[in-house]
Amino acid sequence: MMDDHPELTQARARKALGQHFLFDPDILRRTALAAGPVEGRTVIEVGPGPGGLTRAILDAGAHSLTCVEADERFADGLRAWPETKDGRLSVIEKDARKVTWENLPTITASATPVMIIANLPYNVGTPLLINWLKAGSWRGEMALMFQKEVAERVCAGPGERHYGRLAVLTAAVCEAHIAFTLPPGAFKPPPKVDSAVAVFRPLCPEDRYADLASLEKITTAAFGQRRKMMRAALRPLAKTVKLDTVQWLESCNIDPTARAETLSQSDFRVLADRFGEATHAGDAG
Repeated sequence: MMDDHPELTQARARKALGQHFLFDPDILRRTALAAGPVEGRTVIEVGPGPGGLTRAILDAGAHSLTCVEADERFADGLRAWPETKDGRLSVIEKDARKVTWENLPTITASATPVMIIANLPYNVGTPLLINWLKAGSWRGEMALMFQKEVAERVCAGPGERHYGRLAVLTAAVCEAHIAFTLPPGAFKPPPKVDSAVAVFRPLCPEDRYADLASLEKITTAAFGQRRKMMRAALRPLAKTVKLDTVQWLESCNIDPTARAETLSQSDFRVLADRFGEATHAGDAG
């Protein structure tokens, strides 16, 4: 149990790793179950730290849990847990941004999509999310704790203040919502901002958008300078595939004077379709 390992619970957070620890058992259980039952499921956790969420996931009945931890203090501590010795818990000591997820034994051995549940270190949350959004069918439901503003950016809709690249990429493959928020005082040490748990449920295969590479390029350009109209925001990107920006937008039934925050998921998908076609045509030529 966590209480049996004071070397974990009393270890100091390292600012360079963006560590903020949770110890409240009720909050930890809510986080573990936010995306649905974990009983019998294969689960990945990133940044387990002292193991509070790890314990909640195991106690909720996960079939197997793989923890990715860059801090050797916590990786070593978790390896001493009985679940590690009986094969139910495995620990990978590595920066999560450098993990090739689809090659993990946990994933290749699982017959069902893998859940990802994590109180993400603040400095790696966004790049990890984008990697997981691009993942194949191995990735199932996710419950991820971010800074509240990041969670709002992920779950926002067109016209909302936080709507941007992350929201469009997320909605291409998942339905996302904020499950609950937490004040700084829930953590040790307390961060300077509120936090929130966002839940991601994969869309049905027929509803997902496949060309996330094109979608990512378009959203990066479109939201890079929010005050610009789409005809100006997309012009540099259009030149790379020899598209006339205004014709491109009009062929997609999008007003060239519109701004990115007013475009819907379907608008961005149509833009990405046309961009992908132009990219492939250029490669073939």
